[in-house]
Amino acid sequence: MTTATDHEAAPGAADIQLSTLMEAAVEAIGGVPRPGQQTMAEAVDTSMSGGRHLLVQAGTGTGKSLAYLVPALRHALVSGRPVVISTATIALQTQIVRKDLPRLVEAVAPHLPRTPTFALLKGRANYLCRHKIDGGYPVDIDPGALFAEASTDPSRSGSERLGDQVKRLREWSEETDSGDRDSLEDAVSDRAWRQVSVTGSQCLGGTCPMVESCFAERSRELAREVDIVVTNHALLAIDAFDSHGIIPEHDVVVFDEAHDLSGRVTSAVTDVLNPGMLRGTVRDLRGLGVAGTALDDASEELRESLELAPDGRVIGPLPDRLADAIQQLRIEARTAHSDAKDAGDDTTTGTAGTRKTVRANLQEIIDVCERLGAPADDDVVSVSHSQATGRSSIQVAPLSVAGAMRGAILEHRTAVLTSATLALGNRFEPAAGEVGLARVDRIGAEEVPIAADTGAWAGVDVGSPFDYRRQGILYTARHLPPPGREGPSTAMLDHLTELVEASGGGALCLFSSRRGAELAAEHVRARLDLTIEVQGEDSMANLVRNFREDEDASLFGTLTLWQGVDVAGRALRLVTIDRIPFPRPDDPLTAARQERISRHGGNGFMSISAQHAALLLAQGSGRLIRSQEDRGMVAVLDPRLATARYAGFLRESMPPLWPTTDPEVALGALRRLAEG
Repeated sequence: MTTATDHEAAPGAADIQLSTLMEAAVEAIGGVPRPGQQTMAEAVDTSMSGGRHLLVQAGTGTGKSLAYLVPALRHALVSGRPVVISTATIALQTQIVRKDLPRLVEAVAPHLPRTPTFALLKGRANYLCRHKIDGGYPVDIDPGALFAEASTDPSRSGSERLGDQVKRLREWSEETDSGDRDSLEDAVSDRAWRQVSVTGSQCLGGTCPMVESCFAERSRELAREVDIVVTNHALLAIDAFDSHGIIPEHDVVVFDEAHDLSGRVTSAVTDVLNPGMLRGTVRDLRGLGVAGTALDDASEELRESLELAPDGRVIGPLPDRLADAIQQLRIEARTAHSDAKDAGDDTTTGTAGTRKTVRANLQEIIDVCERLGAPADDDVVSVSHSQATGRSSIQVAPLSVAGAMRGAILEHRTAVLTSATLALGNRFEPAAGEVGLARVDRIGAEEVPIAADTGAWAGVDVGSPFDYRRQGILYTARHLPPPGREGPSTAMLDHLTELVEASGGGALCLFSSRRGAELAAEHVRARLDLTIEVQGEDSMANLVRNFREDEDASLFGTLTLWQGVDVAGRALRLVTIDRIPFPRPDDPLTAARQERISRHGGNGFMSISAQHAALLLAQGSGRLIRSQEDRGMVAVLDPRLATARYAGFLRESMPPLWPTTDPEVALGALRRLAEG
């Protein structure tokens, strides 16, 4: 973070030339001018000054962060209003705030009337709560749980006692300046972190006795005074939808990782109800002297009725018993919410925090029950039964967030959306329509922007500086059998082993399921004397670091690796993809969205499932070429990429590597690559 400043247009800022700033920025990072980067910077600058929405597809190696950050700095100083940068992942937020912006600000400051400022803004639960650490909130775990192991990585079963993690956090609270979870040197589990943090709804706000030293409030105060505010898609959307006022007033927002924007927003506004939400609330109610017996009984009835409900999407009204259980739960939660208002002894430490937490949790339950009782026309309701935990839940998600985003965000500010994968099939219209930039009508299988919105946005593909056909090969294993529901075939596993052996390791092997990754790793390990790492066997940071440092190691994993790995050089010379990553056909949202498009005469499969698969294929295959020096192969072990009617559309979404379906050509190329 940087020192705050007043929001005023800097004197003389209007005379700042973008070309001058770009030259200084490129020189500062030791780079060379890139045509795609320059084209993007000019388009972003024009969009920000002209108030027209922009979609930019910028391939790997373009340097897109610099291409939007420099115009953003210029616009903030010229307009006197902050620019918000929103990302999907913490990793990119961290890179922008700790690496990109400090270097850029230092480089361009001599050419500006004053030094630009910036700050990172996160949700309240990402910061330590001093009042909670001081005993101002109830302990939400049984004392015995402190002796249980708690994993610092969701993919691992356990690593350190929960009590030891909480102790570390309390010691850290005495020395940290930011209270930001991401500044912890040694990670802790989510469960441990919840013992020292609160959500926005649980916060006491201005009545908190420690508000003056609150880490979250300090971060918000700083964000209100800077030129560039870096945040995430979910927080920005929720803040806009509910008018919380967390994000400072702004007239321009840049969405990086925009391919994931609608998904992140959908997740943020999806509501879930399960009996587990009630247990802690009933316990805390009793701590305030409220019996909560009726609420406990309603929770048990919800559990039993959920177990009887079929798994999957609910079409039409809820089953009678489940509907009655939700209605009764709403009534009892509202009664408990009222009973908790003045409950407890205010002379007892933590009563105010307990009361706020209980009422916040109850209000969340009430809201979900009311939404389930009268879902909106485009709400999708579904029941899920987890085989892993044995627990059941009911959730409600919007069919689309386009209308909400258009009304709450896009009609009030200029948006720039950018990603390496945005114009799938060489068309920006689907991406624009998905987030609300353009309403679309469907004529047959075609999506056509409504005339009234035509011209409201522009799309530009600035390409990539890489020579993909010279640097890499796209191999499709046409001879293999199509993948089935029973898991990886022996033929596919044997061929995967051949490919990894030919490349001598250096393989990032991507799978559509955790089970597939584990079976494949077991198969390859039994046949090759090479290092095979598997997602879940260590923290993701350690796995990627080991993979990057050992040229002969291979890494097997699922969705996190499809989008989150950036390894340049010989350490990554082979990317394998087990099957085309279509969404599950029984996924409630996928099914509902496809049905809606089909009802309007469109092709639901191509518009939803194929688009989803194309995005992931583009992201996964994009792991291979990360620099001008990289060489390698993307091997797709699903013959449908060569034979299916939709294959051409999917291939168009991937980097334009040199194609082959000949296994001998592929194996020979890998052997030559392995030899250096």
